Amino acid sequence: MNEKTALAGSIGASPDTGLSGQTRTMLWILLIVYIFNFLDRQIVNILAEPIKTDLGLSDTELGLLAGPAFAVFYALLGIPIARYADRDGSNRVRLISLSLAIWSAMTAVCGLAQNFVQLLFARIGVGVGEAGCTPAAHSLISDSVPAAKRSSAIAFYGLGVPVGSLLGLIIGGVVNDIYGWRVALMLVGAPGMLLALVVLFVMREPRHGRTVEAAGIAAAAKPLSTDAALREIFASRAFVYILIAASVTAFLGYGKGLWTISFFIRSHGLSTTEAGLSMAVVLGLEGAFGTWLGGKLADKFGARDKRHILTFPAYGMALAAPILFLGYYMQDWRIAVAMLVLPTIFNAAYYGPAYGCVQGLVQPRARAVAASIMLFGQNLIGLGLGPFLFGVLSDALQPVAGQESVRWVLYGAAWLGLIPAFFFWRASLRLKAELKSG
Repeated sequence: MNEKTALAGSIGASPDTGLSGQTRTMLWILLIVYIFNFLDRQIVNILAEPIKTDLGLSDTELGLLAGPAFAVFYALLGIPIARYADRDGSNRVRLISLSLAIWSAMTAVCGLAQNFVQLLFARIGVGVGEAGCTPAAHSLISDSVPAAKRSSAIAFYGLGVPVGSLLGLIIGGVVNDIYGWRVALMLVGAPGMLLALVVLFVMREPRHGRTVEAAGIAAAAKPLSTDAALREIFASRAFVYILIAASVTAFLGYGKGLWTISFFIRSHGLSTTEAGLSMAVVLGLEGAFGTWLGGKLADKFGARDKRHILTFPAYGMALAAPILFLGYYMQDWRIAVAMLVLPTIFNAAYYGPAYGCVQGLVQPRARAVAASIMLFGQNLIGLGLGPFLFGVLSDALQPVAGQESVRWVLYGAAWLGLIPAFFFWRASLRLKAELKSG
């Protein structure tokens, strides 16, 4: 993929970055892990309609499966697991490997569920497993990559979001149409258990007898207490603004991710394969390009003025709102899909800049916790409430809007994108004063 190749060059392929082959290998493995993370998490979106039909679910129950069933346990476990990851003696590689094995196994178990309750508990298991991945991964990356390349490096890891979503939509849509939704879930879950072994035996924990590359950061001599870590994190106004912006972005992104697919199936009459392939192009390819571009621009213009690290996400999200509204309004599904392209690029650009800033706003001993708090907000508010509340609103609007109830919900969601745009802009004004050098 061109975007991935370009980004890989920007963070590790050229000699002047000072990164060893081991660090570049780590970045690629973490990317593949995160692709599986989102593939297993988001495949439910394209399978939502067949699952609903087979198990006789309401939109509210469907939203509960896609959101809170996963997000509550993911969010609640994230902070204590991150505290472990921040400890000097912890092994983040083993943590990621174990987490990957658990969520992959539980994804496969989802395909065996015979009713709503069984599927609910299986989705909870996926959330429990995935809670251990990203905080540890961000901490590893920040300990291994120079601060000047941090946004690009984390954006590279963040490519797992659109690429994993792309693969989930394509694999889920095609396999469902041929073999059914159960086979689709089991098919994507099994390979992750093998990948867990690759992580365990190929990656190395830089704290254990190895120099931290390029960042110039030694392992912390004394761990921060939870209270001290939280006080430092929330003392940063920039962090608070970024947390609000990222949480609202996730709320809208997860809600639209599930219900835009249902919108094309219900309002435009597409099959799961057609909807999956269409959204794969938009959410996958364009999302990957936006994620890469956001990290690249943040490092380039942030080197001149730290405020510009968040400029593109702030202004891009503001521009995305009216275009997205018009896209949902269009009656021709081809035009509607085309009009989702630019908003997807703009809305995906925040990942590297936002998480890169978060890693630079705190000292190394609090980095995993800072990332876990971001994920707590994004998953509890975003994934936990987004798909669920969108489904509740769709059910509530059905007496008035009928089959078009999802379209009406998406109209409002488009304009709510102005909220994170505002808070990213506010955060950008604080970066010059608050970002640390290491």
